[in-house]
Amino acid sequence: MKIVRTVTPLRRRNANAHKGDFGTVLVVAGSEAMLGAAVLCASGALRGGAGLVQVALPVALQPLLPIAVPGAVTLSRRAVDLQRAVSSATAIVAGPGLGATPATRSLVRAILRSSRVPVVLDADALNVLAPLAAAPRNRSALVLTPHPGEAGRLLRIDSKRVQADRAGAVQALCRRSGAVVVLKGAGTLVCDGTRCYTNRTGNPGMATGGSGDVLAGLLGALLAQGLAPFEAACLAVQTHGRAGDLVAKTVGQHGLLASDLPTAIAQVLG
Repeated sequence: MKIVRTVTPLRRRNANAHKGDFGTVLVVAGSEAMLGAAVLCASGALRGGAGLVQVALPVALQPLLPIAVPGAVTLSRRAVDLQRAVSSATAIVAGPGLGATPATRSLVRAILRSSRVPVVLDADALNVLAPLAAAPRNRSALVLTPHPGEAGRLLRIDSKRVQADRAGAVQALCRRSGAVVVLKGAGTLVCDGTRCYTNRTGNPGMATGGSGDVLAGLLGALLAQGLAPFEAACLAVQTHGRAGDLVAKTVGQHGLLASDLPTAIAQVLG
């Protein structure tokens, strides 16, 4: 296993650039009980530099999201609307706040069948794959972003065993999925099966609800801007951690909120 110690930065933007140059992120996230997950994920994608962010939501929630994220546009999750959005996206993020329901399973499977661009699977989208016995049937690059509990469900072991051998767990997930895997937690690991990066940024204040939703959105934005999956994942976790460190300097760790992170991400990326 090759140990990677540096990350690939984003290229400087041309003076005559327009939003089409920076990709479209499709966010499939949120539910009636967890609309905030979609808000945080979309905010992470926008602050991460995506040219356009589209959020697929239940129809009843569509009018609410633009109040919190004016720069994002919404669409319904009806099959025809979702298929059109999948076809036009540059990167897709699925999972935050979807809930563990049959509808989530159908959504994730439909995305994997039809997408030809990189897909980030987070949170409830990961539970659709659990237990992970073989690589998912998909036509595009995958990035999985489990926390230790989700990693344990994918591997059919408990989270304590994941934490006891994080390097072994992330490599096992890579072998089974064929994906780039981001094993979250203190010292987040990014692995593609042959390379491994250990993140050294971040602080315990980031152990708060919604932090992972922001990371997923940021990762989608970096993929949409053309970074390869492993490089995008490394830059995402490093930037996310640096943003958390920046916030902690001003508000401290105890009161750090996930909603503080997107603006700090923009500052870190410059």
